[in-house]
Amino acid sequence: MAGRIRQGDIEEVKRRVNLADLVGDYVALKNAGIDSMKGLCPFHDERSPSFHVRPALGYYHCFGCGESGDAFTFLQRMDHLSFTESVERLAARINYVLTYEEGGVRRDDGPNRARLLAANQEAAAFYREQLAGDEGSFARDFLARRGFDGEACDRFGVGYAPRGWDSLTKHLRGRGFTPVELTQAGLVSEGQRGVYDRFRGRVVWPIRDTSGQTLGFGARKLYDDDQGPKYLNTPETPVYHKSQVLYGLDLAKRAVSRGHRAIVVEGYTDVMACHLAGVETAVATCGTAFGKDHISVLRRIMGDDAAAEVVFTFDPDEAGQKAALRAFSEERRFTAQTYVAVAPDGLDPSDLRLHRGDEAVRELFDRKVPLFEFALRQAISRFDLNTVEGRVAALRRAAPIIAEIKDPALRPGYSRELARMLGSDLGEVQRAVRAAEAGAVRGRQPDPRSPQGAGGDRGAGVDGGGREPAPAPRIGLATLAHAPSTWLERDALMAMLQQGESVGADLLAQAVTAQVSEPSLRAVRDAVGAALPALGTPGWLDRVLAEAPEAIRGLVRELAMAPMPQRNASQLAAYSRDVVISLLDRDLLSLKGELVARMQRIGDPADPGSRRIQEQLVALEAARRGLREE
Repeated sequence: MAGRIRQGDIEEVKRRVNLADLVGDYVALKNAGIDSMKGLCPFHDERSPSFHVRPALGYYHCFGCGESGDAFTFLQRMDHLSFTESVERLAARINYVLTYEEGGVRRDDGPNRARLLAANQEAAAFYREQLAGDEGSFARDFLARRGFDGEACDRFGVGYAPRGWDSLTKHLRGRGFTPVELTQAGLVSEGQRGVYDRFRGRVVWPIRDTSGQTLGFGARKLYDDDQGPKYLNTPETPVYHKSQVLYGLDLAKRAVSRGHRAIVVEGYTDVMACHLAGVETAVATCGTAFGKDHISVLRRIMGDDAAAEVVFTFDPDEAGQKAALRAFSEERRFTAQTYVAVAPDGLDPSDLRLHRGDEAVRELFDRKVPLFEFALRQAISRFDLNTVEGRVAALRRAAPIIAEIKDPALRPGYSRELARMLGSDLGEVQRAVRAAEAGAVRGRQPDPRSPQGAGGDRGAGVDGGGREPAPAPRIGLATLAHAPSTWLERDALMAMLQQGESVGADLLAQAVTAQVSEPSLRAVRDAVGAALPALGTPGWLDRVLAEAPEAIRGLVRELAMAPMPQRNASQLAAYSRDVVISLLDRDLLSLKGELVARMQRIGDPADPGSRRIQEQLVALEAARRGLREE
């Protein structure tokens, strides 16, 4: 890179990018009013959507955690990019050619993510070419025997890593990538004689993010003389974090978002089999157990509809049982209903499709059972229920599972089911479940003897009491006084920020002199007044934020992002002018009250001071009529 990106290009990229489309690659968005969409915040866990996007304004804001920004900020936070990398990523997204100015300084404070992503993308293309070559015939036969033809491989980007030690290394170095970049991308390993290809003689699956960029690879060995593990994945890199990515989500995201359903399978070929059979919501973890980060990813795409479903598939062996119980331990993090689907004869979806066809794969997920029912049966299956000791041990293992069911209305029914399964007395099972519930509650309570339980973390605090002072509360809409006078001030400032051009520069110039009683809103009013010269420009909100004290910038963003009370687009401009006029009218009425009181104190209508007040009152009434007539 020759220098810094020209400022005009940055502004043009920001103007052209559709923020809703960008955010929609990561979050399921729903319409929330005029130029307003909302979904679950990608930056913190929440059950009710509080993340708002305004495409026309080019800004997002979360009313829960306070995160806000534009398209560049969003990519920086989501994909851990630098500002420059986010601009370059978005420019590539809209096919915009950037101009770099001479003299700019490129920061060299870590791996260049754009270069690592480009190396992965080039590697994916290389592997695809090799699959189509002569050496790739063995890999093609392997895939064909599993029901995957060339078209299926193209759809999923499947490739082949040649058996040579440096085939990929030579290819990428010929494309200008350095050994350091290839190592940082996880594409090569280092030995005594230098770097060598990490994947050799293997079928390779590209692992992509929701926008389709290749982050890493999963590879399966093909040859008997390969002494490595059956499956080998890209190691943790600056762009690939296996606990935060799901294979196939780039292809499944729209179906998951539309149908509020996700299928979690165990392998790359299982994902392929499901999609090819018409189950296009299938995804898989990448060499790691399904965990809370995966749940966060799915919830953002699927949304938190109570009718949503997540269906897991597990092998019936001991490893599969452990995986099911691990998934159950995280079940509370879902609002969605969770299920398990186990194929007959223990076949995974890939083998099921191969031996019994596409319809069998689809039917597999129609025969799902609730996850906690599956976990319950798995928990007691290891005990000998023909003995008293076995039944007691099984009850101890199973009771916490019932206690953890998030819908308390289901617990009595499953207590009865467990009693039937164990051949035990219902009262005995109910007592065990209640004890497990009490234990879970105690486990969540802080120990009053600990520093945290006694009032917070201990440390060299600055409040004189040995504790760190509590952080200052964030100023936002939720902290404003609940009074009609404050509501009017709030709504008027929302109109000024969101519909400034519709309100008009002349009316705004009057409104920023109106009395505002709430201190935080008064500071916002002053920032709007200072930024008036920028009204009507793309940088209007940025200018207001720059003029506002740092403590209230979050409030400015919330006022700019909050849905307007008027939801009818054809009436929004008129509403915005009316609410601003109401603020000015309230100011004039207050002044009229003061003048009337002064005139009453004078008492004599003939007094010159009284006559001047009468003239001012006439002028005030004319001003009020003028506001409504504009």
